[in-house]
Amino acid sequence: MNREYHKWWSWRLDRDMELLVFGHAGVPAVVFPTSQGRFYEFEDRGMVGAIAHKIENGELQLYCVDSVDAESWYNRNVPPRWKIARHVQYANYVMEEVLPLVRLKNHAPHLISLGCSFGGYHAVNIALRHPDRFTGFLSMSGAFDQTSFLHGYYDNDVYFNTPPHYIPNMGDSWYLDRYRHNAYVLATGWDDQCLGDNQFMARLLGEKGVPHNLYIWDSWNSHDWPTWGRMMNIYL
Repeated sequence: MNREYHKWWSWRLDRDMELLVFGHAGVPAVVFPTSQGRFYEFEDRGMVGAIAHKIENGELQLYCVDSVDAESWYNRNVPPRWKIARHVQYANYVMEEVLPLVRLKNHAPHLISLGCSFGGYHAVNIALRHPDRFTGFLSMSGAFDQTSFLHGYYDNDVYFNTPPHYIPNMGDSWYLDRYRHNAYVLATGWDDQCLGDNQFMARLLGEKGVPHNLYIWDSWNSHDWPTWGRMMNIYL
């Protein structure tokens, strides 16, 4: 399996950022780690191995990015405005630095975002914010409203990075038309603490006429890596 390590200085984040690429061809997927996770988490947790046959067959190519969650949402040493501002910088890093690398290496017509737990939030939000660039997402056990980290602070950046807030008010045909041509998958379990978040997100998408699939697994420990690995084999 092709495996590449990349590292460069991001002027948007004012720090080095690292990522791993797995595969040589196929649909590219930007993979977000779980809360405060690192770019090597997907590999270390056996998720790359779980879909190794798809990667080696040229069906998928993974771009496993690093996170700055510890500097944004989980940073207790900065005010809420700084948290959301750091998140916006991170989103810009993905769009303006990671995606050019993806497109340099892979010219497939589709691009998906992928994440588990907190990574599911990143995957859903960035795909819904940029439906012209991302043609689908797979979120496993995601939770999509992070405003509890901000202790009541609210501004436009918070609003436009909280899918359960902006989707109900979405009336822009530019977005809705693209949503309706993309592929969105929410996967969770009946014992998952994020079950309600996924049911609510699915309802919001349905109310806007956005095609999507919500899969609820009847399994134990659905909010965990073994289940997520099985989900990927079915939904990717």
